[in-house]
Amino acid sequence: MFSAEIKATDLPLSLEEFRLKALAWADQHPHVAYYNPNNIPYPHHGFEHLLAVSSGAPLPLLEEDAFNSLRQELQQEHPLLCGFLTYDLKNQVEKLQSQNIDNIGFPLLHFFSPTLYLYFKQDGINIYSVEDNIATTKASIIATPAPFPVAPMNVEVKQRLAKRQYTNDVERIRQHILEGEVYELNYCIEFYAENTVLQPLPLYLALNEASPTPFSGYLKCQDKYLLCASPERFLKKESQKLISQPIKGTIRRGATPQEDAALQYQLRHDEKELAENMMIVDLVRNDLSHSCATGTVQVEEMFGIYGFRQVSQMISSIVGELRPDKDLVDALKGAFPMGSMTGAPKISALQRIEELEVTRRGLYSGAYGYIKPNNDCDFNVVIRSIQYNASQQYLSFMVGSAITYDSDPEQEYAECLLKAQAILKVLGRG
Repeated sequence: MFSAEIKATDLPLSLEEFRLKALAWADQHPHVAYYNPNNIPYPHHGFEHLLAVSSGAPLPLLEEDAFNSLRQELQQEHPLLCGFLTYDLKNQVEKLQSQNIDNIGFPLLHFFSPTLYLYFKQDGINIYSVEDNIATTKASIIATPAPFPVAPMNVEVKQRLAKRQYTNDVERIRQHILEGEVYELNYCIEFYAENTVLQPLPLYLALNEASPTPFSGYLKCQDKYLLCASPERFLKKESQKLISQPIKGTIRRGATPQEDAALQYQLRHDEKELAENMMIVDLVRNDLSHSCATGTVQVEEMFGIYGFRQVSQMISSIVGELRPDKDLVDALKGAFPMGSMTGAPKISALQRIEELEVTRRGLYSGAYGYIKPNNDCDFNVVIRSIQYNASQQYLSFMVGSAITYDSDPEQEYAECLLKAQAILKVLGRG
């Protein structure tokens, strides 16, 4: 592997200009993965600031035996692996199935080993390449025009379910809870646009400007794209330490510091939100216990309130130590799909979700991230994100909320619209 460190002072342009040009240069490749923490303070930090590309084929992973196939690939030497796990891998974790329509068509899982990748730092860039071409790559990046700002858009966004159907479904979920089938269920609805031609990279940059988050990302998988503004971590592995940070609890930002503080106080003391968060914390503790040493799973922070550009969130942090007889794939499989996007008990919630929702989630509610050569990793929860199939000219994004017996259908619907706000705005519908 060839490498070079480029100081900001050695560049004929600013680091920010170089970053934008690097993104435009990367976007010419069939496989692109960009991870952007946006310099947002976050417990255990956000993503590393990383851009990776590949001109070759992705890893030959077997979808019908996804986790074992990934484990076999991790035994090979790779400088880095970039990719995702889609929500429907749930069917290989439990005896479940998916019959709903999938209009995007992401593979069940996808990873590629980059031919070149860049780490962005405060004072420069580190470039790594499988070929001795770093100098020419640097020159190519500098010569590449930066992405143009996204033109004003007016995408015709449709809602898959009418409000009345949504509120009726929430009442059905409350009945399931009353009957003891579940006690919390994450119910999601799709917004979509057909016959839509757009430029994914400028649109991602606009979304990131409107809603910067610590687990933001841009993925190109040939003709399919993920434009991600996620604030949530699914799973991070540092040596033997596992970290999961589920989000449950959302409230809007205030117009003034005083109003914002009052709203955050309201969120921190909302009994319904606290109960939802605690249920998911218990679920994640159980998920981590499948692969962690006995007695090591701990709640590091409970009910932390964190403000982002669009909303404030209630976040808890759970940590554990991976058992010596378990590996990264065991940890991923044991915690997948993440409890914050399913409900509890998890299997019953997954079954009810499949009955109630009318489209497949695809990469939404899945995990996007990277795996290092030592098998350390970081994966987000794919929420607040646009999925786009350029060949089909189909755009999709989903939003949802956790339904408990105390849920008010009108308030849950309003929460969904709040979460959709940033995406609707960049699509010209806000």
